[in-house]
Amino acid sequence: MAAGQPVVVLPENVKRYMGRDAQRMNILAGRIIAETVRSTLGPKGMDKMLVDDLGDIVVTNDGVTILKEMSVEHPAAKMLIEVAKTQEKEVGDGTTTAVVISGELLRKAEELLDQNVHPTIVIKGYQLALEKVHEILDSIAIDVKADDKEMLKKIAMTSITGKGAEKAKEQLGDIIVEAVSAVVDENGKIDKDLIKVEKKEGASIDETELIKGVLIDKERVNPQMPKKVENAKIALLNCPIEVKSTETDAKISITDPAKMMEFIEQEEKMLKDMVDEIKEAGANVVFCQKGIDDLAQHYLAKAGILAVRRVKKSDMEKLSKATGANIITNIKDLTADDLGEAGLVSEENVAGDAMIFVKECKHPKAVTILVRGTTEHVVDEVARAIDDAIGVVACTIEDGKIVAGGGATEIELAMRLRDYADTVSGREQLAVRGFADALEVIPRTLAENAGLDAIEMLVNLRAKHAGEGNPAYGLNVFSGEVEDMVENGVVEPLRVKTQAIQSATESSEMLLRIDDVIAAEKLNGGSGGDAGDMGGMGGMGGMGGMM
Repeated sequence: MAAGQPVVVLPENVKRYMGRDAQRMNILAGRIIAETVRSTLGPKGMDKMLVDDLGDIVVTNDGVTILKEMSVEHPAAKMLIEVAKTQEKEVGDGTTTAVVISGELLRKAEELLDQNVHPTIVIKGYQLALEKVHEILDSIAIDVKADDKEMLKKIAMTSITGKGAEKAKEQLGDIIVEAVSAVVDENGKIDKDLIKVEKKEGASIDETELIKGVLIDKERVNPQMPKKVENAKIALLNCPIEVKSTETDAKISITDPAKMMEFIEQEEKMLKDMVDEIKEAGANVVFCQKGIDDLAQHYLAKAGILAVRRVKKSDMEKLSKATGANIITNIKDLTADDLGEAGLVSEENVAGDAMIFVKECKHPKAVTILVRGTTEHVVDEVARAIDDAIGVVACTIEDGKIVAGGGATEIELAMRLRDYADTVSGREQLAVRGFADALEVIPRTLAENAGLDAIEMLVNLRAKHAGEGNPAYGLNVFSGEVEDMVENGVVEPLRVKTQAIQSATESSEMLLRIDDVIAAEKLNGGSGGDAGDMGGMGGMGGMGGMM
């Protein structure tokens, strides 16, 4: 090799960000994501309108929906969006809180990095602070019984406040608590999938109702069938009510016309026998996961049986839970013991569509919330609010612990963390203090979004917490006063807070550990393709120009 000739390791047009540049870029991307959703936090939060290439719009202030729908290129920003998705999956609410705290932790970390505090020390300090946070949260949490309907309703209403469904929060709170209470299993666990949320526009939010049973977006297979069946005995079939075709390609040659008639009659008899089996079992309503032959429909109608075909598997399982029916895979096996019960099965028109209502089930372990709203966008936003509220009520029933809302918990945590910081030796103390300051972003943002003086509110909150020692003092954004949030009914599950702070800390630590951003080959082991343009990484651009 000739002397002085450079050694080429990476392709010449690859951009590589190292050390402080990489950290600055990642921190900035994370903070931009946090700033994007910050204005949606709290009861007075604003909404965002998301528009896609086709001009379809979503109007929402649900943090996770905004972040999921946003077109984001930056790799660090994508990592922060994962925080929101995890929060949504685990607890159903608190997504905006998690992302906003994450952005603020990154901002505080950047200040420390500028003072030449090493990222590893910042991370260690954050970990110490997180451990202390868990300890403090456990000490200030309030116990709630699973049958305390009044408190559960307050939790649901706190979650709904500030979203599109706020004006009907009292009624929705009752519906959600009743729905979640219905699907609690014997171990006290809740499968949220057993609460079906069906959306229909064309009516006021107030007309949202809870159906103690299942709502199926289908209609009767034959108009001759009864529209309404009281004291329904329900059969659930996972097999077609049709003549089975042969497994192999078979050809039947018929030379005699009489034989042809015999063949057709035999098919008819088979169908009639199937319907007779259903009738003999005592069923007057049939839900079939597969098809129902036209002739079988005729026989079912004559027998006065209401039948629905091609019902989704998930709906069949909910019907089984709600009515107590067994799903049968062979009609011959159907007995009276396999039938489920419901007080009423009827076909009704909702917003111009026929739907089957299975109501008045005795002890339904699956229920349906029929969400109404004037337009499609309103219905979607109400459904999102209901989904979040179901999550928080379910968490509370499972864990039995709540904390005060309105920024009260964050102020208490910040105050106690500052005391704790004095006991921490070394530079980690600075990181613990930074963590405490970062938590105050929540009450500060609540005040800003309500048009209040954020500094004045923070000072008042700190004074109340230090003077009276009551961790429930938070910010009432409607009156602009510092009040006892538990008395006001502004409460949220302990798990929402724990998970939000935990995810925010872990994602911040992950970004702080990165000191080098390099173009990679396709990470699944394929050949290197275009990694987008990393040129925009200082802002919201992608990893572009890297290749």
